[in-house]
Amino acid sequence: MSDRRLTPANGRVAHISLRGQVEAQDYVEGAFARLTAPLADLLTAPDGRRDRQVIHGDRLLVLERRDGFAFVQAEKDGFCGYVPDSALGPDWAATHMIALRSSHLYCEPNLKRPEVAGLTFGSKVAVTGWSGRFAETATGHFIPEQHLRPLDQPFDDPAGVAMLFLGTPYLWGGNSSSGIDCSGLAQAVLLACAIPCPGDSDLQWSMAGTALPEGTAPRRGDLLFWPGHVAMAVDGATMIHANGHRMVVTLEPIGEAVARIDAAGEGPFLGLRRP
Repeated sequence: MSDRRLTPANGRVAHISLRGQVEAQDYVEGAFARLTAPLADLLTAPDGRRDRQVIHGDRLLVLERRDGFAFVQAEKDGFCGYVPDSALGPDWAATHMIALRSSHLYCEPNLKRPEVAGLTFGSKVAVTGWSGRFAETATGHFIPEQHLRPLDQPFDDPAGVAMLFLGTPYLWGGNSSSGIDCSGLAQAVLLACAIPCPGDSDLQWSMAGTALPEGTAPRRGDLLFWPGHVAMAVDGATMIHANGHRMVVTLEPIGEAVARIDAAGEGPFLGLRRP
């Protein structure tokens, strides 16, 4: 059976690549758009629950627009779902990403002017010019240059990027500095390092990086897995993770986490993968 999360089909429409594989009233190529809202829930249905989130500048393949919602597939990880049609804008070529935990969009290149929106780490923009120490974007807004990083200069230390989220509140299905969950954190930091990563921990366990032999000592940047949970090693003894136990992104000794999760009946520890 195909995975609903990764299958661009909803019964009415399906991507043309699925012709002969799934039933649909119509098969479409779709058209790319960018998320222009700061953040949007990716819903299982227009009136459904949040599966994950997409963030500003995410490139989305729009397969259907209907009753104020768009059925889309996210280019970054293949996740499918519904977002408000009003949150989408034209496609453009992204050049930079927000490289801090969060930043702001301004209507003018002036730090004393009111901000018009907040952007989370990893949000993508198209820089079209510079005005003093501000970058002008394709949407006509301005961002402090200190908050940006060119997309062709990815980070090289996933654990260091993860530390930017320390103290971020836990949010199931969250993908932003306003709220994030375990797999959202792992994905955000790996994508920032130009390392492909799916959106949920079960997919990350099977697809992210390389599985390590049982008993391998963790090293910085390794992913640690439990059923339904993922963390990242900061060093051989400490990990960082977004967790419902403390409802925040925290550092925790690996040995203590293994014992605590096992005692809570949420284990066992599955093993390590190295991105």
